[in-house]
Amino acid sequence: MAVVKLLGTWLSPYSCKVIWALKLKGIPYEYIEEDLSNKSPMLLQYNPVHKKIPVLVHDGKPICESTVILRYIEETWPQNPLLPIDPYERAVALFWIKYADDKNPLIPKLYRTTGEELEQAAKECSEILETIEEHGLIEGKKFFGGDEINMVDISFCLVAHWLGVFEEIAGLKVFEPHKFPKLNSWAQNFKSVPVIKENLPDADKIFAVLKHRRETLLAPKPN
Repeated sequence: MAVVKLLGTWLSPYSCKVIWALKLKGIPYEYIEEDLSNKSPMLLQYNPVHKKIPVLVHDGKPICESTVILRYIEETWPQNPLLPIDPYERAVALFWIKYADDKNPLIPKLYRTTGEELEQAAKECSEILETIEEHGLIEGKKFFGGDEINMVDISFCLVAHWLGVFEEIAGLKVFEPHKFPKLNSWAQNFKSVPVIKENLPDADKIFAVLKHRRETLLAPKPN
């Protein structure tokens, strides 16, 4: 019986964040795919408050919310650290992780809205990218923390992979490489890391699922 279990869904960036952290740390685990349209008794038992994935179960004890899980993983298994040791550098990293947590929910609005709401979502998304480009990334560095991937990079995975799918579904382009050269370079570096690349959901499959979801969300409501 696995000591570590992960309840997640394949297309969720939040599930992927935990998978990558576990893989980067070299922690064996059992993955359990959840159907969020028919939530399992296990998920409802382990996350009775939000009833959401991901949930990490370690020695029978559940930990919920992806960033909380990442911090737990970092503190429980200190090998291959995902946060800087230096107190100031760690504080900076935690600042950007908090920024990602605050802003990530705004990005999926691109595929969930239309008309003026979509225009506003695109504007908000562009402002997020501008902030990361100007203040978050250091010129000449592959990743947020320097030459090695860390928890900040993982926290911005929505920008690196899922954003492009949202744009394609919505029929617009916000993440222009010429406008955000540092961020574009970072995204390519991030997705080329073997652990990330090998555990990255297929963009075409994400597109198919989310396009159908968009059509359902935006379908005219019956009178």
